[in-house]
Amino acid sequence: MSVTVSDDCIACGACESICGAVFSVEDKAVVDASAVAANMSEVKEAADACPVGAISVE
Repeated sequence: MSVTVSDDCIACGACESICGAVFSVEDKAVVDASAVAANMSEVKEAADACPVGAISVE
């Protein structure tokens, strides 16, 4: 699985609050790719919760 964050990210922190093991937010959300596989359900929940749809899970 591949998780990316587009430039549409507004750094609201929703993804980090749902899945801090994968997402960290500074100017934009950053993905820890090594943690994605072990946290897929939370990653999908974070993507669904993103208010601007900036997270893609493929």
